[in-house]
Amino acid sequence: MAWLTWTTGRAHLTRLELGAKDDLLLEAITTATKTGIDCPFGWPVKFIDFITAHRTGAVPVPQGVPGLVWRHDLTHRVTDQAVEARTGRRPLSASADRIGHTTMRCAALLSTLAAQGHPVDRRGTGAAVEVYPAATLKLWNLPHNRYKRPTELGLLVDRLKEAAPWLDLADHEPLCRTSADATDAVICALAARAAALGLTTTPPPEHSRTAAAEGWIALPTTPLSALIQTP
Repeated sequence: MAWLTWTTGRAHLTRLELGAKDDLLLEAITTATKTGIDCPFGWPVKFIDFITAHRTGAVPVPQGVPGLVWRHDLTHRVTDQAVEARTGRRPLSASADRIGHTTMRCAALLSTLAAQGHPVDRRGTGAAVEVYPAATLKLWNLPHNRYKRPTELGLLVDRLKEAAPWLDLADHEPLCRTSADATDAVICALAARAAALGLTTTPPPEHSRTAAAEGWIALPTTPLSALIQTP
């Protein structure tokens, strides 16, 4: 998890933690203006309907439609498909990939936040917003393919510093150069800033209800340099 502090024309990475426990995550979210979380905020609505039907032994199977086609809506949310259409990158599936474990953890965190009286909206208008570092990097014209490889991570940090000379990584820069998780956390914090400024995508009206259940990935709609404006 990365903590960014914003001042006039500057952003300072004041803290960076790997392996953050739930208590620390909750404390950070409740004290931040906005938190970006790289994890699905929910599961596909059609997947939930499918497994609910399966419990009774009567799953709906469309006739004359290839399985890979109709199962796509079970594995990928509306927002996942929107991200792929815009960026060419397909987010991991919360219902058919290992990120499902993390989605369960995230669901518990969001539920705890709501129980504590903090605003939670899976569409991103609450205390936390769902973000996707790789797609965010692509839209900011930064390295986004295979950037987590040890040989590529340093290049990403170099490019990030060139694109955002106002970003002070301080003593945490060496960790960003050796840990993809640390660098992803910084990108999440930058994406959260974009969301706080209203500089990210939001669900269109026709998908708002679905996004309220499934979650919505906030993608930046402006260059990285726009983040240093006054909120």
